[in-house]
Amino acid sequence: MSLAAIGAGIAVIGAGLGIGMIGQKAMEAIARQPEATNDIRTNMIIVAALVEGVALFAVVVALLTA
Repeated sequence: MSLAAIGAGIAVIGAGLGIGMIGQKAMEAIARQPEATNDIRTNMIIVAALVEGVALFAVVVALLTA
């Protein structure tokens, strides 16, 4: 098993955990303030997309360094 595969796996696991935590905190925020649902959802989607972008970049870098 190459180090690139390990690096790519770690990046994907990190992204999964990060997006899961974003969803968890967004649901807690919506439960506390239901009137702010649209703003919270918009911010959640933007941050999740940024996390996914960083994870994709990390996977590409890990595979290119192999």
